[in-house]
Amino acid sequence: MSKGKLYLIPNTLGGETLTDILPQEVSQTAISLTVFAVEEIRSARRLLRKMDRNFPIDEAQFIELNKRSGEEGIQKLLWILRNGTDVGVISEAGCPGIADPGANLVSAAHEEAIEVVPFVGPSSILLALIASGFSGQQFSFHGYLPKERKDRVRKLKDFEGDARRTGSTHIFMDTPFRNMNVLEDMLNDLGDTTQICIASNLTLPDTSIKTMSAKEWREHAYDLSKKPTMFLIGKRQ
Repeated sequence: MSKGKLYLIPNTLGGETLTDILPQEVSQTAISLTVFAVEEIRSARRLLRKMDRNFPIDEAQFIELNKRSGEEGIQKLLWILRNGTDVGVISEAGCPGIADPGANLVSAAHEEAIEVVPFVGPSSILLALIASGFSGQQFSFHGYLPKERKDRVRKLKDFEGDARRTGSTHIFMDTPFRNMNVLEDMLNDLGDTTQICIASNLTLPDTSIKTMSAKEWREHAYDLSKKPTMFLIGKRQ
């Protein structure tokens, strides 16, 4: 018996429309599947219904893959794949496997020689990077910053120093309710000439992407509360 394939199904970054964000092939493949590995069942069901409002939701199997599910969920999904059934991985937002628990399943699939099929979709990391004007040759994504302010500031200073020395770009994020804490720390503790890009609500109608010096940001800072945001520290090309 041939093994199933593991399809990495991209999600939107929060928008309601699909046609201008996801290729048609993504939707066609997703609605052909019956088993899904998901972070949150409700949002995965909502995505599939957007792809096809007649999708047989009640006939599909959703297996949670998140911080709470642990190894049990991965082993269950591997058993399904070994027995010839294809599985789709759906992230909460953007591409699966990037700052996403789906990466653990992908890693396990490779160990079992299960074919992994990624699809084109939106990545807030890459969208912010290519629109920043910073180096796309040398860059690092650091995920979430530390919660404690002193640790967060230390990280920001490290990014600033490395960007000045090497020209590398440093990309990071935080939960929307801490966005203003991050912005305040950057404006209070980074040097006047340090270049900062802030990209919020990517792919949404009110997308905002701006690159300015810390000094300029102090004069034009705006409210980032509740807005999914990527922060970048880098060097203009």
